[in-house]
Amino acid sequence: GANIGMAGPAMVAGGGLGQVAASAIGPSAEQARNGVVDLLAADDAEATALARRYLSFFQGPLPPPAAFADQRLLRAAVPENRKRAFAVRPIIETLVDESSWLELRREFGRGLVSGLARVDGRPIGVIANSSAHLGGAIDSDGALKAARFMELCDAFDLPLLFLCDTPGFMVGPESERGAAVRKMSRLFAVGSSLSVPFFTLVLRRAYGLGAMAMSGGLAVGPNVFHASWPSAEAGPMGLEGAIELGFAKELAAAGSVPLVGEAARRRLHESLLHTGLERAGATSVARTLETDDVIDPADSRAWIVHGLDAAAVSAERGDGGADAAAWRTRRDGQKRRPCVSPW
Repeated sequence: GANIGMAGPAMVAGGGLGQVAASAIGPSAEQARNGVVDLLAADDAEATALARRYLSFFQGPLPPPAAFADQRLLRAAVPENRKRAFAVRPIIETLVDESSWLELRREFGRGLVSGLARVDGRPIGVIANSSAHLGGAIDSDGALKAARFMELCDAFDLPLLFLCDTPGFMVGPESERGAAVRKMSRLFAVGSSLSVPFFTLVLRRAYGLGAMAMSGGLAVGPNVFHASWPSAEAGPMGLEGAIELGFAKELAAAGSVPLVGEAARRRLHESLLHTGLERAGATSVARTLETDDVIDPADSRAWIVHGLDAAAVSAERGDGGADAAAWRTRRDGQKRRPCVSPW
């Protein structure tokens, strides 16, 4: 029943905008969909508990858990059918410490999932594509959501884990009318200034600029690691679209054959897609050093733990101290990101 707004009924009326009920100004469910609210609670008690959980991630590591989910479950997490959507939240919950996942802004930018968790007792931020919304394409709301979350993690010394499964950015006239260029470019502006360690796991698709955004704004660069599951595929754009563009003349010629044209075009398209998948597959991408390694999904958590260890050691060597947060402190001792954007 909570409401959040810039002004109440009296100020609205005083501004000559008419009489409105207090309940009509920024109801919490509406503001959650707008990205104004991080967490919705049913009552004061739940709100207090959520606030305690949220703040706990900024207070340092906890002892490693005695047990965590069976990592072998991850081997069956991605469907064999590459066009089938799948739930990414169970993958996150399997990777991280049991009951540590806290999702933020769930109702906003639904194509991207963001939240806080712990791995081996250490707090991290997680950003993942959700194929259940727009097939995993990153739209303007999703870009703003992810960019702001990256700032939050950078400001509070939390390493970032990206779980990539995207065909790229959402394009087209409707997308551009929503100021896509301005909003989507924030991912690269924030990513280029990250000072915390970040890791990328490619679960399935990693295409175009969207894939770069899911690697801190870079294809392969200063991220601690960029690893791919065997189900991964990558390229400058989605294969189906690339075939339609790059082989338009050949497909048109095949389709123009009397009586058998439609079948001939379909066979040619399937043949080209098969060849494209071989070249875009995880092992082919690894051979050209576009990913560090192709790993068993069940080893993903171990990779994350090793990445956190490596980042902490690197920080110690760089500053001569034992503070794992040293990776983001300037030589003058000031924070590199002293504030977080409100949007």
